[in-house]
Amino acid sequence: MSISINSLSVEFSAKSLFDNISYIINRRDKIALVGKNGAGKSTMLKIIAGIQKPTSGSVSVPRDTTIGYLPQHMTINDTSTVIEEVRSAFSHIDAMHARLDAINNELATRSDYESQEYQDLIEAMTTLTDRISMEESENCEAEMEKTLLGLGFLRSDFNRPTAEFSGGWRMRIELAKLLLTRPDVLLLDEPTNHLDIESIQWLENFLITKANAVVLVSHDRAFIDNVTNRTIEISLGKIYDYSVNYSKYVVLRQERLEQQMRAYQNQQKMIQDTEDFIERFRYKATKSVQVQSRIKQLAKIDRIEVDEVDTSHLNLKFPPAPRSGDYPVIADNVGKAYGDHQVFDHATFTIKRGEKVAFVGKNGEGKSTLVKCIMGEIPFTGNLKIGHNVKIGYFAQNQAQLLDEDITVFDTIDRVAVGDIRTKIRDILGAFMFGGEASDKKVKVLSGGEKTRLAMIRLLLEPVNLLILDEPTNHLDMKTKDILKQAIKDFNGTVIVVSHDREFLDGLVEKVYEFGGGQVKECLGGIYEFLEKKKLASLSELERTVRQDDSSKKESVPSSAKNADTAAAKTQGTAPGSQPSAGKLSYAQQREHEKLVRKARKKVEEAEAEVSRLELVVADIEKEISAGNPPTDIYDRHAAATKQLENAMSLWELASLELDSIS
Repeated sequence: MSISINSLSVEFSAKSLFDNISYIINRRDKIALVGKNGAGKSTMLKIIAGIQKPTSGSVSVPRDTTIGYLPQHMTINDTSTVIEEVRSAFSHIDAMHARLDAINNELATRSDYESQEYQDLIEAMTTLTDRISMEESENCEAEMEKTLLGLGFLRSDFNRPTAEFSGGWRMRIELAKLLLTRPDVLLLDEPTNHLDIESIQWLENFLITKANAVVLVSHDRAFIDNVTNRTIEISLGKIYDYSVNYSKYVVLRQERLEQQMRAYQNQQKMIQDTEDFIERFRYKATKSVQVQSRIKQLAKIDRIEVDEVDTSHLNLKFPPAPRSGDYPVIADNVGKAYGDHQVFDHATFTIKRGEKVAFVGKNGEGKSTLVKCIMGEIPFTGNLKIGHNVKIGYFAQNQAQLLDEDITVFDTIDRVAVGDIRTKIRDILGAFMFGGEASDKKVKVLSGGEKTRLAMIRLLLEPVNLLILDEPTNHLDMKTKDILKQAIKDFNGTVIVVSHDREFLDGLVEKVYEFGGGQVKECLGGIYEFLEKKKLASLSELERTVRQDDSSKKESVPSSAKNADTAAAKTQGTAPGSQPSAGKLSYAQQREHEKLVRKARKKVEEAEAEVSRLELVVADIEKEISAGNPPTDIYDRHAAATKQLENAMSLWELASLELDSIS
C-alpha cells in the first residue's frame, strides 16, 4: 500500500498555496506535516482524504485502501450514548455481512462456473469470509473499553448521552471511533488540542505500536518527536522531505541551507572570476581562444539555487507590567462544586509577584475552573484575594472561537482599541504577520493558528501585570510557540499558564500546581523537575495514579464484586463500595471474595495461555518467511496472527487490572 501525491498544485484567489508537489506515503510511514500557520497543512490532509480537490495534479490511492480523517472541527451526533456512538465504528462488519449475502445469492443463480466473473465472485467471497472471521474473532467490546479509557473516559461515562459532553470530549469520541476502525492511513489534524497529558501519552503509544501509516499535523513538538519517523515541511508552496523526526529535521534542514549557501557563494565567486576574465581579455586577439572557452563554460553552468526561506516571523513583546502588590493571588481553602460534584476543595496557595507558574492535570480536574474563580466569573467557597493594583489579562481556550467571523482582521482590532493605540493598529497587525492585504481578510478565512494570533493581539492592547493563559498554544505553529514562550519569559509581570504542552512549559515555569483527586498541590521547580521528584517518567503516570486512587472503587471493580460489596454492606452496616479489612470480613464474605479472586485469576491464566499460544503461531510464520520462497498468503496470515496477538494482549491487560482491583 502506498499513496502517491502527483504534481499537486492549489491556488486560492490567484495565490499559489502548493506548486507542483509530489511525494509518496508508504505503508509504515509516520509523517509529521509541519509548516507555519496558513502554509496549507490542513488543506493537504483534506486533499488526501478526498474532501477537497486540487487546482491540478492528483492523489492516487490503491483500491481497497482505507483512509481515516480527523479534522480540527466537526459536527458530532448527539442522539446516542458514548458506547453506542463508538460501537458504530464496527458497522463495517455488518456491511461486509450484507455484501457476503449478496455474493452468495448471486452465486446461487449463476451456472457459468468457468467464467472469470464467477471466479472473481468466488475470490471476493473467500476474502470477505476470511476478513469477517478475523475481525469477529477479536474482542470488540474490550477494544472499545481500552480505547475509551485510554482517551480519558471513565466506565461510568460509557452510557451517558454524548450531548452531555463538551465539544472537546465529543472530539475524543470521534477519535476513538477512528482509531477502532484501524484504517490503512490515519490523517490527524491537531489531535492533541482537546487531550490532556495522560491521553496524549496513550495516543502516542497507540500510534507507535498499532497504527499503520499516519500523517499528523500537530504543534506539540514532544508528541510528534515521539510518534513520527519522517518530516515533510510545507514552505512557500514547496515541500522539504526528510526521513527523521522533527527535532532532527530542524538540524538537518539548517545544515542543508548552510551547505547550499556555501556552494552558492563558491559558484558565484567562480562565475564572477570568469566574467572578469572575459571582460578583461575580450578584445585581445592573443586571448580569443581562452575567452571563447570561458564563455562556453559559463553557458554550461547549472546554477545552484538556495531554498527559499520564509523569513516572515512574529514580533511579540508584552507591554511592561505596571507594578502590582507583592502577592497577586492568595487562595485560602478555596473550593468549587457543581451540585454534588466537588471539583476541588481546600486549595491553599500564594503566587508572588513575577512568578511564572503552571496548572497541570487531567481535563475536568478543575484547572480552568480555578482560573474562572480567580477571574471572578463563577462563585466559590473559601477566600480568594486578588492583590493590590492587579490588572489581569486573560486568554481563554475558546478565545479564537469568540471572534466575529464576518468582519475583517483590521476591524476586529479597531473595535476594541482605544486612545492612541488606534493610530498604531496597522503596525501591530504587521508585527503579528497580518500586514498589507492580510489585514483586510475576513476572520472566517483565517486558519486556526491565525485566529489564535488575532485573539492574542487583543490581549496586548492594554498593559497588564497578571497574565492568565488557558491553553494558549492550541493551533499555534512551532515557531510562533517558541516566540510566545520567549515573550512570556521576558514579561516582567506574573503568569499563570494552563497547558498540556510539556515542551512549552519546560524552562518557562518555576512552580507547578498539580490538579487531581479534588486537590490542588504545589510543587516547586519546573515541569521536568516536578516529574523527576515524583519519580515518574511522564505526567501520564502521575495522572493515572490520581485517577486510580479516585476511581478504582467506582469504575474498576467488576459488577459482580460491586454486588458482593453491596450485599456485605447490608449485612455489616458498611458503605457500599467500601473495602473492609480482611480481618473484619465474615466467613461468607471471605468465601465470596476468594471465589471472585479465583475466577479473576483463572481469567488471567487463560489469557496468558492464549498470548503464549499466539506468540508461537507468529514465531512459526516468521520462520517460514525467513526460510525463503514463502507462500503468497504468508503476509496476510502474519498480519492476522499479529492482530490476534495484540487483542489477546489487550484481554490479558484487562483481566490483570480486574484481578488487581479485587485482590
